[in-house]
Amino acid sequence: MDCENVGFVDCHTHLADSMFEHDIQAVVENAKRAGVAAVLVCTVTPSDFPLVLRLCDQYPDVLVPCLGIHPVQKDSNGEQRCVSQEDLDKVLTEIEQNADRVCALGEVGLDFQPRITPESIHKDIQRNVLKTQVELANKYDLPLNVHSRSAGKPTIAALKEFGAKSVLLHAFDGRPSTAMEGVKEGYFFSIPPSIVRSDQLKLVKQLPMENIVLETDCPGLGPVKGERNEPANVQISCDYIAKVKNMTPQDVKRITTQNALKLFPKLMKILK
Repeated sequence: MDCENVGFVDCHTHLADSMFEHDIQAVVENAKRAGVAAVLVCTVTPSDFPLVLRLCDQYPDVLVPCLGIHPVQKDSNGEQRCVSQEDLDKVLTEIEQNADRVCALGEVGLDFQPRITPESIHKDIQRNVLKTQVELANKYDLPLNVHSRSAGKPTIAALKEFGAKSVLLHAFDGRPSTAMEGVKEGYFFSIPPSIVRSDQLKLVKQLPMENIVLETDCPGLGPVKGERNEPANVQISCDYIAKVKNMTPQDVKRITTQNALKLFPKLMKILK
């Protein structure tokens, strides 16, 4: 497909988050006005599954679902905790039933922040939950939308070990040298608008353009800390990459959209 006149692809969002429940229509319309052609909407917890599927049914011309279990879940008091096997077991059937309609499995991955993984058993549980989801992705020929906070190196090592084939590492916070291990495997990396206030300039410099896509991770990772982010802000990521790579924003948009189509072939249905 010629991506010259195709819009942006926001490869990682959480539009089913409660921060969008009162004005989601305005957020989607704002994204379209900003030139966003497709938005991937990820789950985090089992309770997100019906919300994400319903939301993508409401806006099928622009929103596409990703289903998966995140390495960080919430307890009954709303406090963050490490994922358990039971969290995944709750949704395995639902993932398989929806394999034809999802764009990827996500958000999946590892999160080795000490408060989430105080003991090595927690890391083992996360790895097992990830392994099962990599196997599902391979079974249904689906890409993976991957979280790797404080776990860049172990996540790439695990994905390689488990035989992951098609991978997006979103908002990668590891070293550029670690990211290059992912590049060798053909993995893609998505850059959020928070790049304008982060210390990942070297990462953007070193990543080849053929491995870069755009994301917002909204409502988080916006250009201003603490303010709600939204898909329209992919333009900020695009402009930043263009500046660092000494390219035009138009070229960055075209290449990142081409890359998104390679990584997520089901987007063809939207980006006709």
